[in-house]
Amino acid sequence: MFIVQLLLTNTLASLHHLEVIDMSDNYLVGSIPSSIHTLSSLEDVSFAYNHLNGSLPDDGLCRLKNLQELDLSGNKFDGNLSQCFNSLTSLKLFDISSNRLTGTLSPSLFANLTSLEYVDFSHNKFEGSLSFSSFSNLTKLEVVAFISNDDRFEVETEEPIGWVPMFQLKVLVLSNCNINRLKGRVFPSFLLHQHKLHVLDLSHNSLEMQFPIWFINNNSDLEVISLRNNSVAGTIGVPLYRNANTWWLDTSDNQMTGTIPLDIGNIFPYITYLNLSQNSLSGPLPWSMAALSKIEMLDLSNNNLSGEVPERLLSNCRQLMGLQLSNNSLYGEILSRKFNASQLGILLLDNNHFTGVLTNEIRTEGLSLFMLDISGNLFSGAIPKWMTNLTNLNSLVIRDNMFEGQFPCGMAVFSYLDISQNNFSGSVPSCFGMSGSNMKHLHLGSNRFTGSIPKSFLNLTNLLTLDMSNNKLLSKIPYFLGELSSLRILLLRNNNFAGIIPTHLCQLSYLRLLDLSTNFLFGSIPDCLQNITQSSQVVFLKTQKIDYMIEHLFYHYGSVLRNFDLDRYDEFYVKRDEVEFLTKSRSDTYKGGILDYMSGLDLSCNNLTGEIPKELGMLVQIRAVNLSHNQLTGRIPSSFSNLADIESLDISSNHLSGKIPSVLIGLYSLSTFIVANNNLAGSIPQENQFATFTADSYEGNPFLCGPPLAKSCAPEKTNLTLMIAPEENEEEKWYDVDMVFFRASLVSTWFVFLMGFFGILYVNPNWSRRWFVLVEECLYTCYYFLSDCFL
Repeated sequence: MFIVQLLLTNTLASLHHLEVIDMSDNYLVGSIPSSIHTLSSLEDVSFAYNHLNGSLPDDGLCRLKNLQELDLSGNKFDGNLSQCFNSLTSLKLFDISSNRLTGTLSPSLFANLTSLEYVDFSHNKFEGSLSFSSFSNLTKLEVVAFISNDDRFEVETEEPIGWVPMFQLKVLVLSNCNINRLKGRVFPSFLLHQHKLHVLDLSHNSLEMQFPIWFINNNSDLEVISLRNNSVAGTIGVPLYRNANTWWLDTSDNQMTGTIPLDIGNIFPYITYLNLSQNSLSGPLPWSMAALSKIEMLDLSNNNLSGEVPERLLSNCRQLMGLQLSNNSLYGEILSRKFNASQLGILLLDNNHFTGVLTNEIRTEGLSLFMLDISGNLFSGAIPKWMTNLTNLNSLVIRDNMFEGQFPCGMAVFSYLDISQNNFSGSVPSCFGMSGSNMKHLHLGSNRFTGSIPKSFLNLTNLLTLDMSNNKLLSKIPYFLGELSSLRILLLRNNNFAGIIPTHLCQLSYLRLLDLSTNFLFGSIPDCLQNITQSSQVVFLKTQKIDYMIEHLFYHYGSVLRNFDLDRYDEFYVKRDEVEFLTKSRSDTYKGGILDYMSGLDLSCNNLTGEIPKELGMLVQIRAVNLSHNQLTGRIPSSFSNLADIESLDISSNHLSGKIPSVLIGLYSLSTFIVANNNLAGSIPQENQFATFTADSYEGNPFLCGPPLAKSCAPEKTNLTLMIAPEENEEEKWYDVDMVFFRASLVSTWFVFLMGFFGILYVNPNWSRRWFVLVEECLYTCYYFLSDCFL
């Protein structure tokens, strides 16, 4: 790295006639010294994409009166932007994007910059409102870019009312700028006067408007149109003039209705990126889509589209790299026929009504498919071998179909594999372990796999998710699972695993969800499970993310030829991992980033014995614990009071005794508490969250009393302790004994005893005689004793 102060002081200070400094894309550090003003002949200054920091040297840069181009983008400058820059009346290019500048932007900053052609203030930390009419008199203005990173910056285009721009823009980027937030988020009216635009990006502004057909028709040079994430309503509609220049159109995440124009292939003949996803479009896919010969990325997901996919879409569109049709009502046998899209890398057909058996006739030579998602459809039959022999295939999701037979092993090395909710049978393929450190997420649940977990899984050293629930696996839980140190989610519920819970699982300190429920496990709960759920590292926020870059070039001719590059990576596809976990007495699906914060332990429906380890109270990040339907004994550990984040605690259907610890009233996040069908006794806590639980939480405990149960706790004091075992570290309370129940049981016990005694005497005359002799002897003995004492 080179320190820029030394560079300017020692190397360039003597070059008084220097006109251009271009030090972009180096490793310069430090700040720009104010002494730069001594280079008074400078016309072009660029320190773009270095590691410069500090505030901008106002008294230095602002004194360069001949300056025409100033590019400080891609650094770490902070502080406010000085008003002195409005004195640079010769300035044509002003780019301070991708820094850390703060404060507000005053309209007077631009008032005198009448030569300005290019301004880019994107990706800073500006606040407040900027009136776009500040640029109205800048007759040479062609490029304006403001991309905000937060919700604190606003662009106002409607004040003053009726202002008319003196410029004709070629590039307008106002993304995430809260356009006209106080004016009802209306479409900028000054665009009525623009006819030379090449790029328009108004994404992420919640604009409320109809689809601007008039705008597209009035700007025949439009190349890039992005209205993503607004409230655009209406239809795409016709007429749309043939626009040979448009190659990027994104109207995703809006409120558009109607159908896709039948002649869309003729309207945009050279389009390469088309994203109409997350709207309410209906009807079939037009056959003219097969005429989009230049299309590279096509996203029509999350609409109400129906009908069959045009057969030629996957054969004629030879440049197609990404096709996403997810979450529609499309049908047909799309994968039962050949396709020739050799460039196709992403094919997402999930959650439709596609049917049929996958064809075995796909030629894999040259096929570059690396992501395939056909989940949530009606595909059937066996998985063809070509699918697992694709060496580029990194992500395969075929869950929730009707596939059957054995899953074929191949040469593919997976990072994400989900074949759950099908009818696969046989032993678990050992080849899954051959993916080694590449495998991050493996979902095999809800199939018919038998046998044990293959030892080859020991190779999955970077595995985050392992879901093998709802199968017919047996044997013991293998100890080597404890060697998968990166594991965050381990789901083995509803299998035939037997034996004890291996203590090796305690080595999984990053584990967030552990579900071993509904098996045949026995023995005690390992107290070392206190070691899990210790990590708070974010790994699930975006499991797989596919972006597509806008590489539009707009050249600015100055001392140095520059191009305006949008440098934007728009999300084409985001795959977030998802699992099911039982909590709050229901099975919920947790997806994406929530998995980084959800943590739970489910050991229910086994044959576990012994006491609940008090060490489980050290799982301070745990949100759900389910130990129900086992053979656990002893008391509820008072250490559970440390589970500050717990929301669901189910320890029902065991043999627990003692009282409900009163210290649990401090668990303010607890919304589900179930201790039914145990041997608990005493009064039920009434404070805080415990006042919200119903009688269902406590049923099947005959010695519990107090609301919400109908059985009240008697107010009479007694020293008897037969009914309640004393709570650890607590004194016995007289009101913990149900006196009505005690008296009734005492009388009934004596009555049964006497009736049994007299019954025996009645049926056995010999014992009767002996009893009367004994009574007679006792009477004589008492008589003579009293006579000797008192007579």
